[in-house]
Amino acid sequence: MALASVKPTHTDLTIARAIARNTNPGLERTARAFTWGADEKLLLVLAAGGWLGTRGKSEYLRRIGNHGLLVTVTASLLPHALKLLFDQTRPDRLTVVGHLHGVAFAGNRKDAFPSGHALHMGALASAAGSLPSRTRTATRIIAVALSLTRVAVLAHWASDVLAGFVIGALTERLLRFWTGFSMHDRGLKSRENAARRD
Repeated sequence: MALASVKPTHTDLTIARAIARNTNPGLERTARAFTWGADEKLLLVLAAGGWLGTRGKSEYLRRIGNHGLLVTVTASLLPHALKLLFDQTRPDRLTVVGHLHGVAFAGNRKDAFPSGHALHMGALASAAGSLPSRTRTATRIIAVALSLTRVAVLAHWASDVLAGFVIGALTERLLRFWTGFSMHDRGLKSRENAARRD
């Protein structure tokens, strides 16, 4: 049994009701298709593939691979643990109008808080801080957009997505202490490139 019950805010209710009234089956299908981009199973496969691809490479790339895999595994486990502690009814269980307009049911009824998809995307957005400016911006825009699909399909309240995103970003930052990954690793890459040229 959960330790606490989380209630949606007034803003959460307003946003969910507006979506329920104004969505349609086409929009819902599109949002559901895009939301798979933040699915933990897909991200675990990609992180494992990335980790394998960095074995036998430079220290810089191995460190990125280690960090990416650890962050993805942690971001996959953490929402499940938090959902055991907190109960919150998903917005798709509290709408009739939304179902008439194409909203489908998502996950377990009481597993709204926090959004696991958004938690993964928050971690990705945080890790993107080590990327070049344009790539960093594009990555963060995609991470926010994929997170918002969870609100669009009424799988989560807006506050669930915000909480998940923040928890994910904090998780990625904390795991840097363990993996040794940091934005300063670009200096390590530069030294490795210089050594190869010599």
